[in-house]
Amino acid sequence: MNAISRLKRTPPPFAGPLLLPPLLPFRPHSSTPACSSIVTDSSSLVDEFTKYCYQRDLPRAMQAMDSMQKHKIWADSITYSELIKCCLARRAISQGRLVHKHVFSNGYEPKTFLINIFLNMYVKFNLLDEAQALFDQMPERNVVSWTTMIAAYSNAKLNDKALEFLILMLRDGVSPNMFTYSSVLRACDGLPNLRQLHCSIFKIGLDSDVFVRSALIDIYSKWDELQEALRVFNEMVTADLVVWNSIIGGFAQNSDGHGALNLFKSMKRAGFWANQATLTSVLRACTGLALLELGKQVHVHVLKFNQDLILNNALLNMYCKCGSLEDSNSTFARMVEKDVISWSTMIIGLAQNGFSLEALKLFDSMKLSGIKPNNITILGVMFACSHAGLVEDGQYYFQSMKKHFGIDPEREHYGCMVDLLGRAGKLDEAIKLIHEMECEPDVVTWRTLLGACKVHRNTDIAIYAAQKILNLEPQDTGTYILLSNIYANSQRWEEVAEVRRTMRDRGVRKEPGCSWIEVNKQIHAFILGDTSHPQIGEIGRELSQLIWRLKEVGYVPDTNFVLQDLEGEQKEDSLQYHSEKLAIVFGMMSLPREKTIRIRKNIRICGDCHVFAKLLAKMESRNIVIRDPIRYHHFHHGVCSCGDYW
Repeated sequence: MNAISRLKRTPPPFAGPLLLPPLLPFRPHSSTPACSSIVTDSSSLVDEFTKYCYQRDLPRAMQAMDSMQKHKIWADSITYSELIKCCLARRAISQGRLVHKHVFSNGYEPKTFLINIFLNMYVKFNLLDEAQALFDQMPERNVVSWTTMIAAYSNAKLNDKALEFLILMLRDGVSPNMFTYSSVLRACDGLPNLRQLHCSIFKIGLDSDVFVRSALIDIYSKWDELQEALRVFNEMVTADLVVWNSIIGGFAQNSDGHGALNLFKSMKRAGFWANQATLTSVLRACTGLALLELGKQVHVHVLKFNQDLILNNALLNMYCKCGSLEDSNSTFARMVEKDVISWSTMIIGLAQNGFSLEALKLFDSMKLSGIKPNNITILGVMFACSHAGLVEDGQYYFQSMKKHFGIDPEREHYGCMVDLLGRAGKLDEAIKLIHEMECEPDVVTWRTLLGACKVHRNTDIAIYAAQKILNLEPQDTGTYILLSNIYANSQRWEEVAEVRRTMRDRGVRKEPGCSWIEVNKQIHAFILGDTSHPQIGEIGRELSQLIWRLKEVGYVPDTNFVLQDLEGEQKEDSLQYHSEKLAIVFGMMSLPREKTIRIRKNIRICGDCHVFAKLLAKMESRNIVIRDPIRYHHFHHGVCSCGDYW
């Protein structure tokens, strides 16, 4: 039962007005000079108080208010609202409470407008209990009162409370507005509630409001209902930039980069100019698809917004994820303002691209800059240690992260330590660490151990790790494949057959290796065994000639990476048509020699393709970058940035 339907039908909470002594009206006698003096003093006090409030002079305003308190006089609601703005700007919680106490003293009954100002103040100070208490005491609540509380509970992730208040608001006879629904939509914790709210919005005619429609698109995207989000978007007679940003961001957040980029093109054709939010989403789409050339075009638009930190961080992340360290270094150096996200992005980018020592040096620079590392930063540092074989350094950072930075190790940090120990062949220590984890190890942790077992050909521990994974995720394709590879490397073909039989029985299918390359703003995909590319014949002939030339300089195809039980030349033929080899050759045929060949791959690069890329880069004087799900390999002059340790 969802939050809306299970709510009991109870009246809204109401404790009545504040029970304070009534204020006796001040009536000076016209013939008494002393009374005239008091009136004059009262007027000047209020004028003085008003002046200080508008000047944002909080200490003097509070002194003037104290004098007014003694004389039992009050200013108008607008003046008090200016004083509350000053309290909010200075995070002056105690002063805000004193203003509240003064306004409600001696029986004075402020207007709903002013009570809403205090309500908003407590919400902004994150004092929800005090906000709730004040709300309960309000003699009259309008749409602003209810919306303030709904937004507060929604922002605090108290979703049931936010939905409850919407129902109580309707029962109180107050009609929600666009801001109410924009807030409550963010509190939807499932599609049933969302669809009920969507119907309610439609009935009262707010579905065409820009903010409401934008919120609907955001929440449908959050629940991975992209077609429903697109339907909401298409129902608009006239689109708005806010709505365009929502639908583009929705597709980018759901890793549908192509959809996001197509929508961006449509937005430009419709005559809209991109702002920071648009460009951030487009950069995220370029990052996911590793579209460096398109990302560089977006960079031109980013320059208009000069030093926008969020946008620069997105740009930095795009260059790092596309493997263009020259551009990421230059972007980072040019940034006037850098936060922990900027530093962490650059540290992780260097580590993933094989420049671990540079990543660790940058971490030292970050500490000197005064920026405090967070858990993501430490993860990047440990990744750098893991992929450079720096076991002692990685252990030091892991053991001292709590002491030096106040960061408790999380599951990801344990996983990185398992990776560090596993890569170094310390498999027994890796298992010991897993058993000592404060949190329950997940499939990623066990997969990391399984991958290390493949590298070091430890079949016994591999079987143990595989069993742990399949207990948690019986349909995990990668585990079956890795286990099959381990058996194949040991020539244990009967066990390989058994694994594949189990996969067939359970309906588990191997994801084929696929590689993508961007040429002239178009993506070309290559899959092992697929002959659909229009130039596949020419690519195959060129590849054969290159392999023949490489053999003359020492290339020997490593048939240990052939998973099938094949013989002789069959094994070499199988290796020849790995997707990354096809993509590299197509890149050489299509791009000038000075242009870097950039490949994105869906699975880990195999050892034979790694050797092939190194030798080819040297023989042909080409720069080749291959991005797999784990890291980036920069091939140049016959060496790889990973140092053959990946």
